[in-house]
Amino acid sequence: MSLTERRHLARLLAELDGRQHDARPRHPGPDPSKLANPYLTDAKLRRQRRLALLVSAACCVVLAVWIVIIAATLPRHFNAHHWRGVWVNFDVFLLAAFAATAWAIWRERQVLILLLVGIGTMLCCDAWFDVGTSLATSDLWISLGSALVAELPLAFLAFAGARRLLRATVDASLRVPAPAAARALETARAGTRGPVQDLICSLRRTPLSGHGLDEALPRGRAHRTAER
Repeated sequence: MSLTERRHLARLLAELDGRQHDARPRHPGPDPSKLANPYLTDAKLRRQRRLALLVSAACCVVLAVWIVIIAATLPRHFNAHHWRGVWVNFDVFLLAAFAATAWAIWRERQVLILLLVGIGTMLCCDAWFDVGTSLATSDLWISLGSALVAELPLAFLAFAGARRLLRATVDASLRVPAPAAARALETARAGTRGPVQDLICSLRRTPLSGHGLDEALPRGRAHRTAER
């Protein structure tokens, strides 16, 4: 066989091998966009999402109707029963929230973010009802002063600290390489990527991300503390 014939035979064999390779069934890998959004592939998750949206929308409609009803039917004056018990119990709950927050600050745990949001909400409610129920009374200026000097500033600090800690947590999760178990979880079938085994973390036991409590400080102060 001449050199030209051998080259022609090799070209034919290469073409035949390429056709056989193309005829084999291919198994495409998972779509990255679908892995990033499991709601696109998992029917159960889609149903749960629709249910959550439906419940939220229904709550908005019911609450809007209820606001109209109470605005038209509630009396301007009402003698409340158990007035002392309501306020004392509320302050007891607020004290428990501050105690839990102090523990989370001492231990530098992720649950501090939720506690700060809860305390900020309770302080805003305290200021709202304290001022609202003291209108047209001699205690109005005392209630208004405590709201402007103590309750609302503390609520602002709590919300701002929770926001900074949450941003630090998200930033740390994006910067730190995921462990092998987390990578395997990311490539799992949609709908099966919930917390499993070692990936279960308790917010009471998980430490704060970044520089810890320094992340809750204003940005300039946090950077100066970190540089030290």
